[in-house]
Amino acid sequence: MRSVELFSGCGGLAMGLSRAGFAHDLMIEWNASAVATIEHNRARGIEHVTHWPIIRRDVRDVDFSSHLGTLDLIAGGPPCQPFSLGGKARGHMDERDMWPSAIRAVKEARPSAFLFENVQGLARPAFAEYLEWITRSLEHVSMTEIAEPYAVMLERLRRASGPKDYEVVVLKVNAADYGAPQIRHRVLVCGFRSDLGIASEPPRPTHSRERLLWDQWVSGDYWTRHRLPQPADELIPRRDIRVVEVLRRGSKKPKTLPWVTLRDAVSDLGAPSGANNHVLQTGARVYPGHTGSVLDQPAKALKAGVHGVPGGENMMVLDDGSVRYLTVREAARLQGLPDDYEFPGSWSESMRQLGNAVPAQLAEVIGRWLANSLARCGEVRAAA
Repeated sequence: MRSVELFSGCGGLAMGLSRAGFAHDLMIEWNASAVATIEHNRARGIEHVTHWPIIRRDVRDVDFSSHLGTLDLIAGGPPCQPFSLGGKARGHMDERDMWPSAIRAVKEARPSAFLFENVQGLARPAFAEYLEWITRSLEHVSMTEIAEPYAVMLERLRRASGPKDYEVVVLKVNAADYGAPQIRHRVLVCGFRSDLGIASEPPRPTHSRERLLWDQWVSGDYWTRHRLPQPADELIPRRDIRVVEVLRRGSKKPKTLPWVTLRDAVSDLGAPSGANNHVLQTGARVYPGHTGSVLDQPAKALKAGVHGVPGGENMMVLDDGSVRYLTVREAARLQGLPDDYEFPGSWSESMRQLGNAVPAQLAEVIGRWLANSLARCGEVRAAA
């Protein structure tokens, strides 16, 4: 299946979609360091990456009409800072807001489907009208005029009649529910071209907190797997006590897989060795609001940071209670990138790229849903 990706970053979304069967005709990213990371891995022949046609360009300068009628998917993660709690939250007034460019790409190329990812802040009440503008613009993309003030266009689209161009669904997801070893709440804006007649339920979560608690505090399988003694009940996190009590009172084992914990994700790497991006970064410390990720839960969401990498989200708490920064290799594990995927830049720059990335685990699950839905309706294009 053929796709074009905007705002590719260091390749998390592209990796997940590639694993789901999408072949990229074009990938666009403006940040030179992120492009250098992809080019570095492409030159090394890393699986999937070797075929990624990445270019460094501003998406506002790209004409997508040359892809008209050729694409199964347009995907991307428009910059999240305009809607992030960690940013200035200026929404459409932020010069970094690239949703108009994402919508224009769909209008010009008319893919069979699209997938855009953003922070959960996009679904905040403060941005409700702008999210409505996004969804209505995609539903009636043939009527959009990107240069028109968004409030004026929204009122016009609210009065739109006739068939929609795309059926749009907005999903609020936690990447941990789809196999990523981090609590990462995101908003996905997905759609299928209306004339395809696709009525497909989004994928259900594959992993759950309840199953992790079962494995930890009912069966004990989690501790056995890690060759650790089961902790005393006094160490059950306060927020989990009631759920554990219910599970112990005879509930059936949840059918999902357990959430993947930080220990699950990185324990086999051992202590930082200095090789393969598994390099110790000194200086980690605890201070109010920055306490690090515990090993036996999914990690906190990696963050890029407005003024550098914040400490709490990119630290781990070791078994002895001490803290240290995640290495780049450990952070790449959290984002689902393979161990042979290298980051040639500094620790801070690499962590910035990883903090901005889409978890490949989530991207693969959603990508397979999109691909399977298109395959069932027979709307699949051969990769070039």
